[in-house]
Amino acid sequence: MTIFLGLGIVGIVVLALSLVFGNILEGLLGLGGLLDGWLSLPVVAGFVSMLGFTGAIVLGTSDAGAGAASAMGTVIGAAAGWLTWKLSGALMSDQTAVTPRRDDLIGAAGSVITAIPAEGYGEVLVRVAGQPVKLSAKSTKPVMRGTEIWVETALSTTSVAVRPVER
Repeated sequence: MTIFLGLGIVGIVVLALSLVFGNILEGLLGLGGLLDGWLSLPVVAGFVSMLGFTGAIVLGTSDAGAGAASAMGTVIGAAAGWLTWKLSGALMSDQTAVTPRRDDLIGAAGSVITAIPAEGYGEVLVRVAGQPVKLSAKSTKPVMRGTEIWVETALSTTSVAVRPVER
C-alpha cells in the first residue's frame, strides 16, 4: 500500500508543478514539444496519481492483491489521464471575443450622465459590445443630462465627440 500511496503523492506533486511552471519544466528537462497530447506532464501526472490512490483504496478496502489493485488503478488512471487530456485541450483552444477598438465607439448610442457644456467635457454612457462604457464627451453645442446621443468621433480610447439624437 505504501508504494501506491507514494505513486499517488508523486503524481499530485508533478501535477502541481506542471500546472504552476507549465512548459518551463518540460524545457528544463530538454524535452521540447515531445510531451504534447497523451504524454503531457498533466496527463501523465493525473494517470500516475489515480493509479496510486486507486491501488491504495483497493488494497485497503478489499482482500484483492497487488495485481488486482494495479489493474484497477490502471483503468481508473487511464480514465483520469484521458479526462485531463480532454479538459486541457478544451482550455487551450478556448477563444475569447475580439477586444473592442477605438473605432468601435463610432455610431454607438448612449445617454448623457454629466451635462456637456459648449466648451469642455461632460460624460456619457454608451454600450460597446453589449457592455456599458462611461466616456468623457464633448459636443459642438451644450447637451443636458439624460439626453440620448450618438457617438460621431472617437477622440481617444476614453473620450468621444457626440451629437444629440433628433427624433
